[in-house]
Amino acid sequence: MALASPPSGLNIARRFLGTGAPRLLGLLVLLAMLGLRYEDPAPLERLRLALFDAYFNLHPRSALPGGNGPVVIVDIDEASLRRFGQWPFSRALLARAVDAAREGGAAAIGFDIVFPEPDRLSPSRIAENVADLPEAIHAELKTKPDTDARFAAAIEAGKVVLGRTGLNEDRKGGFSGAGMRGFVEAREPALPLATLGGDPLPLLPTYPALLRNIEMLEAAAAGIGIFSIIPEPDGIIRRVPLAFAEGGKLRPALSLEILRIATGGGALVVKRDEAGISGFAVGGHAIPTERDGRRWVYYSRHDPARFVSIADLLDGKLPAGRLEGKIVLFGASAIGLQDLRATPLERAMPGVEIHAQMLETILSGESLDRPHLALGAEVLAAALLGLVMIALVPLLGAMPALSLGALLGAATLFVGWHLFVSRGLLIDTAFPLLSGFAVFLTLAFSNYWREERRRHEIRTAFQHYLAPSLVEKLAREPHLLRLGGETRELTILFSDLRGFTAVAESMSEDPQALTHLMNRLLSPLSAAIMAEGGTIDKYMGDAVMAFWNAPLDEPDHAACAARAALAMRRALDALEAERRAEAAAEGKPFLPLEIGIGINTGMAVVGNMGSEFRFDYTALGDAVNLAQRLEGLTQRYGVPILIGEATAARLEGRFGLAEIDAVQVKGKSEAARVFALGGATLP
Repeated sequence: MALASPPSGLNIARRFLGTGAPRLLGLLVLLAMLGLRYEDPAPLERLRLALFDAYFNLHPRSALPGGNGPVVIVDIDEASLRRFGQWPFSRALLARAVDAAREGGAAAIGFDIVFPEPDRLSPSRIAENVADLPEAIHAELKTKPDTDARFAAAIEAGKVVLGRTGLNEDRKGGFSGAGMRGFVEAREPALPLATLGGDPLPLLPTYPALLRNIEMLEAAAAGIGIFSIIPEPDGIIRRVPLAFAEGGKLRPALSLEILRIATGGGALVVKRDEAGISGFAVGGHAIPTERDGRRWVYYSRHDPARFVSIADLLDGKLPAGRLEGKIVLFGASAIGLQDLRATPLERAMPGVEIHAQMLETILSGESLDRPHLALGAEVLAAALLGLVMIALVPLLGAMPALSLGALLGAATLFVGWHLFVSRGLLIDTAFPLLSGFAVFLTLAFSNYWREERRRHEIRTAFQHYLAPSLVEKLAREPHLLRLGGETRELTILFSDLRGFTAVAESMSEDPQALTHLMNRLLSPLSAAIMAEGGTIDKYMGDAVMAFWNAPLDEPDHAACAARAALAMRRALDALEAERRAEAAAEGKPFLPLEIGIGINTGMAVVGNMGSEFRFDYTALGDAVNLAQRLEGLTQRYGVPILIGEATAARLEGRFGLAEIDAVQVKGKSEAARVFALGGATLP
């Protein structure tokens, strides 16, 4: 079989230009994907977040062992509920806990809890709310200290940040009396604030109202922070806002405000640029954020050593120095208090631990950042990946194209992973991979469709010339086909039926019978040719022209033609026996048929020839003319098969040959020797 020649520069250029339609389709798919990224539909966002979750799980932040991190959580856990009863605890108990934390050396104290109502366990509130108390007990309770005042005093004595939570509607009108106290404007700690680059409020998450602490407590606090957490659409908390907008003011998040208080209570600086909020600065810490002021939490695994029970704190069971210099957060992990949230690493993490992990993310220096230019970088990466695919895939075979796609995909994943591990950068490589995959599938489908179309064209062009097995081979391996004119050595066969004119005249009144006879004659003759791998060039009435060694290579083409000729004679003999029997049965005269076959080997031009309206795959040249002349001479010499000298040289010793004559061929100065072909002498 023919081997494909190495691709020259011209061939590569032709192949490149010839794949314009798949490339255009690939480019359109790429442009559609880039437009889709700017729309950023929910499935695309979920894919991006799933990739980041994989990063977090494969490379979580390393927490300091043994609870040596900068944050300690004083936990309202199941043990403390068993010890002190149901929540909320008395404010007097909480005051004792704040005093214990302050005396333990806490750098600052924060509450992931809001206190919007006066303490129901304050003695004066018990005297008012419990019916049928003896007068003496009622009077004595009225003289006892107010627990809210006691709690406020403890708050004022330490660096305490109270928490607020955001409300999705302004509910001030829905409260009255004491309940109103959680919502009214009250005196609150001053927040020294500086803004650089423009007003950040329009970009921040906004609440129409806040659930506040009672005035007495907020007036005593060193700072106020919002502990509301906004989950992603899938309910997982990956980013936490560091500030909110409410009532035309900037309200810091609990983690940001407690960091400000712990570092001396200086000014909070908000930076904005043309892309949005670029970050915050507080106490010597620069904290980059996304454009809306949210920051990624670089989670570590849940660490029980981060927690101490409030019962152990009040009972003095904490190791010495456990709270020294630490930021202390009060919060709840008890299941019944329903403050468990989903994170990339944990399905149920206490909300207070999320604030603790945000503080640790900032203080550890292992922060995560998704820069404002990330979107542009991801779109550029997708465009480059797609363009490389568009340029190279149509030129490559299936396996090289698949290998190229796998290599580019692995390189893209590696770059994203390396940036995450080494720089803490969150770059979405899922979108470039998805875009590249979409382009790759488009090009692969186009290549497949183009190959199928080429195979269909080959089948259509050769199904009437070649045996079905050879047609399928050409369809599977089109590189074996050399379409267009080429000069190559062929063995050409011409056959003609003698006596057919008389038979046709006898059937002039029955054209259907003549057509049936033609099919009966030509079908076995054609089958004999195709069985030996021959290409049927054309039918000329009752004559057949065929050749070997094109379009597929056949090294022993002369022998194939000889075997086909002998098989044609046997097929005609069998058919003649059937016709003789049929004529006898019908009482009709039998008109015999004979066949004359001429075979010659030589150089010829073979290829698709004709006009723009019709063309055939055929052969031309002196060797073809001689084969036709030999067929005509079979009747003169009275032999069924005549072959030329070049064919005889290739068959000598394998077939019975007898030299008949030397024939002068038109256009040739020397006579050509011709031979009669007998049966094969060797298998």
